Amino acid sequence: MQRRCDRNRKRSKRRDIYCPNHGCYLESRSQKYQLFADQPGQLQQRGMSRRSALMLVASQTTVSIGGEWLEAFWCEHCQQTKWYHVCKSKERTYKVSLAPQELWQQVTGVINPEGNPSVGEFTRKQAKMLNYHNIKDFQFSINA
Repeated sequence: MQRRCDRNRKRSKRRDIYCPNHGCYLESRSQKYQLFADQPGQLQQRGMSRRSALMLVASQTTVSIGGEWLEAFWCEHCQQTKWYHVCKSKERTYKVSLAPQELWQQVTGVINPEGNPSVGEFTRKQAKMLNYHNIKDFQFSINA
């Protein structure tokens, strides 16, 4: 017979997401970032027919891909946080792989870990500086 506290538990269970390299439990370090498709080929890769994919992308600019997202996880064995592509296959069953570079274009609201390619080297260097020393950081040659 079940205990009363087990029968009445309405809280959700912990997600069983494990490291693909070490098999240890991964702890979430970010929110889920939903994937979106803006090309028919992206939908076809997930099992949709070519015609349906073309019609859906033509009628909507972007289509939300259900059951897939990007999320940052902490691995106890590696002692570091990495971004993973998570696919929910069944109820409480997940397939986890390192997030490939091309998936970053399909997500909104997340900062690319490689940095913005349109930002120049000087701007990137200045943004990383802890102390701003004003004019000393700029090297001018003054001809008198």
